[in-house]
Amino acid sequence: MNNLNMVLTVVLILLLLFLIYRKWNNRKDASVNLEKGKAFLEENANKPGVIVSKSGLQYEILQEGVGQINPNSKSNVKVHYHGTLIDGTVFDSSVDRGQPISFRLNQVIKGWREGLQYMVEGEKIRMYIPPHLAYGHRRASTIPAASTLIFEVELIEIK
Repeated sequence: MNNLNMVLTVVLILLLLFLIYRKWNNRKDASVNLEKGKAFLEENANKPGVIVSKSGLQYEILQEGVGQINPNSKSNVKVHYHGTLIDGTVFDSSVDRGQPISFRLNQVIKGWREGLQYMVEGEKIRMYIPPHLAYGHRRASTIPAASTLIFEVELIEIK
């Protein structure tokens, strides 16, 4: 029984050390990503056609829509999208999968919720989403902590 207790203690200590290391590494990554994102957004805000909202969301219209109604935060929408980091790394894309997705706007990150409410059916925009409107200082799957995200989004349908 003593050997079992010792093994469990060692395993718990190693697990604790791993979690501490991961949290420290996440904070370090977040700090670097925050600075890179801030510099990117400052430069991007000055490009022709880029609109900056009060929240800090940046977007540009790539293709005018044909609809006349904007979705609201409770709308169910169907979209095609392509998401990258500021270095061009693709982290998710319905376009690459060849399958648009449908969801309620209140189920997605704040940047999407805001950006899609500016759109009408048939419109395509590119959104530049600062971390506070995305996943904040936490890592999300393959998206590093405090990342600025870029999405090309086409609003296919408001259901």
